[in-house]
Amino acid sequence: MTDAAELYLLEEPVTVTSFHCDRSMGGIHDFYSEGDYWWPDPENPEGPYIRRDGLTNPNNFVAHRKAMRNMSIWVPTLVAAYKITGEEKYAAHAVRHLKAWFSDKETMMSPNLLYAQAIKGIVTGRGIGIIDTLHLTEVAKAIEVLTQLGYLSGSDLSGIKEWFVSYLDWMTTHEFGIAERDNGNNHSTCWTVQVGAFASLVDDQKQLAFCRDFYRNTLLPGQMAKDGSFPRELGRTKPYGYSLFNLEAMAMVCQILSVPEDQLWTYESEDSLSIGLGIAYMYPFMKDKSSWPLDPDVMYFEDWPVRHPFLLFGGLALGHPEYIELWKTLEPDPTVEEVLRNFWIRQPVLWVD
Repeated sequence: MTDAAELYLLEEPVTVTSFHCDRSMGGIHDFYSEGDYWWPDPENPEGPYIRRDGLTNPNNFVAHRKAMRNMSIWVPTLVAAYKITGEEKYAAHAVRHLKAWFSDKETMMSPNLLYAQAIKGIVTGRGIGIIDTLHLTEVAKAIEVLTQLGYLSGSDLSGIKEWFVSYLDWMTTHEFGIAERDNGNNHSTCWTVQVGAFASLVDDQKQLAFCRDFYRNTLLPGQMAKDGSFPRELGRTKPYGYSLFNLEAMAMVCQILSVPEDQLWTYESEDSLSIGLGIAYMYPFMKDKSSWPLDPDVMYFEDWPVRHPFLLFGGLALGHPEYIELWKTLEPDPTVEEVLRNFWIRQPVLWVD
């Protein structure tokens, strides 16, 4: 990890203001992305795009996503290195990136996603675009760790937190945020992960309580089958990858929101639904992917699984050392673009004492 942190000391902050797409209806500070599975219509090439589920259009604008993802790799790695070594050079460089993204008026990103996952000829932005900021989950945790270690404080901390307060308010009140919350599949889960992570950072107890109730009363009963699978993900053209992705998000809801008096890791519904059941369902298919009972994903099937943190966190929380042993054998540093886009918790040392 420190080897990577040394390399990241050479990376200068790059935010959304470094790139602009002519198709965006937003300004230079506004995050912009385009729907992954939307393509030109062969019968009307200049008209509205059409959907091809599971097939990513390589010509979409992805510069803002990549810039955010890079920051979400660099900052947690630098903070993890600081936590382990105590060397302030790592923390100082992490704060440079944080200020550039969240408090420097010249380079900061607007605290909303009005223009995320646009579709040419159809919409200039959508609620499901909120999933693009899933990569800020571990960034928020890194900020918490820097604060707990006494490095980040004063005006630097308050300026950064102000951004997350504003974004949290937008996510929980704007029509896009409400639509994402109520989407019903992995988008709802990822909304909850983010609201929980950002509320934890800014100590919004009302939103934390809402997310705990939402997990128990909506996410689990609305998405999990009695065998621990997620039928809405299994119905996609990439059921294996989507099942892993949603399980990761469900587990991170438990990791972020569990407190001594309310442990989501061990919560079980009246129908015996639980995060433990979900991990138990996928574990055999991760250990031996050839046993997967459905058709392979239309893309990237060979690139999963990787070192999913739910195996580590679930193994620790639920007393399953076999999950941890499998976690140790999986790829920790994937390079495939699609995997990087969907692998958003990379520094477990930030999450465990």
